[in-house]
Amino acid sequence: MNERITLMGCSIDNLTMEETLQTVEGFIHSGRPHQHVVVNVDKLVKASRDPELRRIINDCALVNVDGMPVVWASRLLGRPLKERVAGCDLFEALMRRAGEKGWRVFLLGAKEEVVSKVAATYRHRYPNLVLAGYRNGYWKGEAQEADVVEQIRAARPDLLFVAISSPKKEQFLGRWQAEMKVPFAMGVGGTFDVAIGHVKRAPLWMQKSGLEWFYRFLQEPRRMFRRYFIEDMAFIWLFLKELKLKGAR
Repeated sequence: MNERITLMGCSIDNLTMEETLQTVEGFIHSGRPHQHVVVNVDKLVKASRDPELRRIINDCALVNVDGMPVVWASRLLGRPLKERVAGCDLFEALMRRAGEKGWRVFLLGAKEEVVSKVAATYRHRYPNLVLAGYRNGYWKGEAQEADVVEQIRAARPDLLFVAISSPKKEQFLGRWQAEMKVPFAMGVGGTFDVAIGHVKRAPLWMQKSGLEWFYRFLQEPRRMFRRYFIEDMAFIWLFLKELKLKGAR
């Protein structure tokens, strides 16, 4: 049984990368639908303001921490998480394992030219990869969304990766996972752009130092300024509030 801790109202599974991969393999063998989510500073701030997003996160079968500031906060609060399991790293590890084990993969999200290039890149990288299908992340209205859901369900993937923004990807999976019946469905945000080199990942030392967000900001300062320097500053307040509660206990 996985150890699950609660930080700032959200449940997080205390797992290493290898333990996460073993858990996912168990999900696939079960054949039952499971939803995955990663939480970072931005997701915790959004969840603190959005009860529905918080409910979806806490209902997920598997929740990893993707963000060193959250790992550090967990240690200071006396509930230490073992390690960061970054969404980009988990996606890469699962694509490699899918190629080894014959798991069926469906890629959903991003622009058509991006998702098609991701598909071609991983077919080349892992020749035994079984690509059940792929589709861009743009559709209009409930009827078209239902068509997307039916396309995924009919493809019978073992793994579904959803590259659309938060909280839309969590909401999409929360609405449809039971119907799509995918053993493991994971929101991967901007990972497709990273996978094909459209967006560069921070150097390893910056990832380990908790500075990956700053590297991302330097690449897209106009788009990311509000998120990192205004909205996500609420994380400090959330942490101090939790620290005060810890002291009271």
